[in-house]
Amino acid sequence: MKDDFVYVDDLTSGIRWDAKYATWDNFTGKPVDGYLVNRVVGTRALCAALENAREQAASLGFGLLLWDAYRPQHAVDCFLRWAQQQEDGRTKSRHYPHIGRTEMFEQGYVAARSGHSRGSTVDLTLYHRATGELVPMGGDHDLMDPVSHHGAQGITRVEARNRQQLRSIMETCGFSAYEREWWHYTLVDEPYPDTYFDFPIT
Repeated sequence: MKDDFVYVDDLTSGIRWDAKYATWDNFTGKPVDGYLVNRVVGTRALCAALENAREQAASLGFGLLLWDAYRPQHAVDCFLRWAQQQEDGRTKSRHYPHIGRTEMFEQGYVAARSGHSRGSTVDLTLYHRATGELVPMGGDHDLMDPVSHHGAQGITRVEARNRQQLRSIMETCGFSAYEREWWHYTLVDEPYPDTYFDFPIT
């Protein structure tokens, strides 16, 4: 692993994770190149900010569940190749019900040069500490649809409030939101704003 990158769970306490791209449960329908283990990696600066976010969330009765942070450029290249393949319908209804594969890039849901590859962007949600159940957010991770946008129509007041709760926590702890994905946050003072890394998660 590159210097200044660590497994997030080594530096942050009490954070859950499920590295979706290391599993079959993602929009490609299979583990993605570069994700060799189900762990989440990020910069030390990301981990420090996430520890603050964890404490803030805990004070409100929530925990953090991470889906992704550092993403190898090799994985992004895998997304590009997948987008050119013939549609098989296996993940479409869940992840991109109203667009085609190539439109994911055109509409800003997937990028050929992802901020995740810089190591200080994270995909995450909240869960209730008392029960372990995920907080309802009006759509799952990587639902590439306008309903995933901040301020989206078609979700309940509770779901909208939960999204705002997550946003408030993250922005208080030094992150900026991405308007098209309620789960996606980038550290404002990221240490490598112009570097896209490509080492595997092993």
